[in-house]
Amino acid sequence: MTIRRISSGGEFEAKVGYCRAVVAGGWVHVAGTVGQGDDVVQQCRSALEIIGKALSEAGASFADVVRVTYMLPDRAEFAPCWPILADTFGPNPPAATMIECGLIDPKYRIEIEVTALLPT
Repeated sequence: MTIRRISSGGEFEAKVGYCRAVVAGGWVHVAGTVGQGDDVVQQCRSALEIIGKALSEAGASFADVVRVTYMLPDRAEFAPCWPILADTFGPNPPAATMIECGLIDPKYRIEIEVTALLPT
């Protein structure tokens, strides 16, 4: 089995020792991704843009995502993201989990991790 690693050049990749995505065995595993912005909505959009680029580089899209995990330090901030998420996944919603937890830096309001099946 071939394993391909995709880097986005994010500051934590080298510090922590991980890559944005790993393609292996027909699957794309995208690491937990935070985005930039002043609020949870801006950060959600930014994180999805980074994830979308990784999926595209792997040969997949949001339509191929089968699992998503959302991590937020304040679950009350999740609802403002729902329209963005519903629009992103459209008619192909993945299985999803939302976890309330601390993130690597208090400035981050949402982290998103996805797993996609490569199209055949």
